[in-house]
Amino acid sequence: MAAFSTAPDPYILVLTGTGVLIALVAWLPLALKRLPLSLPIVCLVIGYALFSLPQVTFEPLPMAYPVVTERLSEFVVIIALMGAGLKIDRVFGWRRWAVTWRLIGLTMPLSIAAITLLAVWGLGLPWPVALLLGATLAPTDPVLASDVQVGPPKTGEEDEVRFGLTSEAGMNDGAAFPFVHLALALGLLGSAGKPWALHWVTINVLWEIGAGVLGGYAIGWIFGWLTFHVPVESRLAKTGDGLIALAATFVSYGLTELIHSYGFLAVFVTALSFRHTHRSHDFQREMHDLTEQIERLAMMVVLILFGGALVSGLLAPLSWRDVTVALAILLIVRPLTGALGMIGLRAAWSEKLILAFFGIRGVGSIYYLAFGLNHMPVQDGDRLWAIVGLVILLSVLMHGLTVTPIMRTLDRSQGRDPDAEEEPEPTEASPARSNDAPTSAAAR
Repeated sequence: MAAFSTAPDPYILVLTGTGVLIALVAWLPLALKRLPLSLPIVCLVIGYALFSLPQVTFEPLPMAYPVVTERLSEFVVIIALMGAGLKIDRVFGWRRWAVTWRLIGLTMPLSIAAITLLAVWGLGLPWPVALLLGATLAPTDPVLASDVQVGPPKTGEEDEVRFGLTSEAGMNDGAAFPFVHLALALGLLGSAGKPWALHWVTINVLWEIGAGVLGGYAIGWIFGWLTFHVPVESRLAKTGDGLIALAATFVSYGLTELIHSYGFLAVFVTALSFRHTHRSHDFQREMHDLTEQIERLAMMVVLILFGGALVSGLLAPLSWRDVTVALAILLIVRPLTGALGMIGLRAAWSEKLILAFFGIRGVGSIYYLAFGLNHMPVQDGDRLWAIVGLVILLSVLMHGLTVTPIMRTLDRSQGRDPDAEEEPEPTEASPARSNDAPTSAAAR
């Protein structure tokens, strides 16, 4: 009789762990709904505990796996951008999106400038590296900010604060890219004596932003037409399969990256355009729900690995100056630049304070730093990872512990019950097939 092996099969362990993770993805948001605790904090704790076990010898340090880090974080961000765009109910418009333009056009550039100066004067980093750090840490994160974003499509959970933070997170991941390229230009093209300034303005700013917006809009319109407006029997909405949103995400990002434009910006614009083709269709909710599930699962994987990186010594290179600057970025730079961007906005002072405070840093910062370091040699790369890692850790803890009480207080101040149950889904008695009927011009 053959003896049983005492060592567990790694494949079985991975399979079991994946099952547990998927169960947590479904259950934790419900369990944490009323607690002053966020899902990212729980993921960090799980990752830290898991990688602290002596049996786990793998060290998921981002500098040890630069390409994997860039690609994994890139995947999570584009899924989050599609989900963010699909759930915005507000029709696009310059005046209706005034809070967004303030956060993108004022708060983010001011944040990049402030962080760059702090990195030069406080940390002694060269200007290109300091600018890369500023562009990495200025954008708010579309992945970890779900607790301060608008609710699913057509739920009515879209006040000015939630809309502002959702639209900011959707747009500034693409809007920060020109500054990343400027850092690379200063570090590479400038040192080689090439006309980097003209290249940066014409290609990295004008072309890549313009092509990203136009390409994203066109792809969203095409998917919207195929999903909602072709003959009924061949509409993609008839499939009832939310994977259509995933297809739109990959096509949008892939095609716009092929023409060397900003894929992050394109994906968000694609989602807005896709949603606008038929704003009231129930299929919008199905697409959003699927993207949200995939995003949450991928986010948990990244944060568990991030917790493992903390165990493995990610923060070891930090000095007291680095810690001081990291605290200043979260406690001074974002609140101050956010408040400056809100000057003149017609909103209650409490709403402006919340908008200024919740500058959540996360997976997007991981991507930008990985991208920058993969395209520009930096001697102090481990130190940059330590600084960015500390800012993300502090943001997860600070914003995660305060988001539930702050947003519940906001809801009560605006006459909403934060404990109210969501409206029930339409039953068979309310004909869902009406969504496949021809729509009026106003609905479109």
